[in-house]
Amino acid sequence: MVKIKRVYEAASKDDGYRVLVDRLWPRGVKKSELKYDEWPKELCPSTEIRKAFAHDPANFSEFRTKYKKELKGGEASHKLTDLATRARHHNVTLLYAAHDEKINHAVILKEVLDSFMEHKEALLG
Repeated sequence: MVKIKRVYEAASKDDGYRVLVDRLWPRGVKKSELKYDEWPKELCPSTEIRKAFAHDPANFSEFRTKYKKELKGGEASHKLTDLATRARHHNVTLLYAAHDEKINHAVILKEVLDSFMEHKEALLG
């Protein structure tokens, strides 16, 4: 199962494998204090599309399209496969720092991972 959680929330056992999905280190968080298992920057939105989005809800649709396109690329695709495989058997929590809980890249990444897992199960099942 894939979940999303703000980096500012306390870690819990239910989080399982914790993955930081922000390209930049979250403000106000000490590296020694954040509990995470992996920081795969290949899954983070590029600086170009992140800046164009600027967390403006009016830009979210275009950001979603561009980010999904980035996730189809080489290194990101391999990492998506790894995380989806892990999430089929264990909890995976995507950690992000954005203020908006509904309009951010972690929401999109979760959708992509969920879709990937459903597609794989359909092929296997």
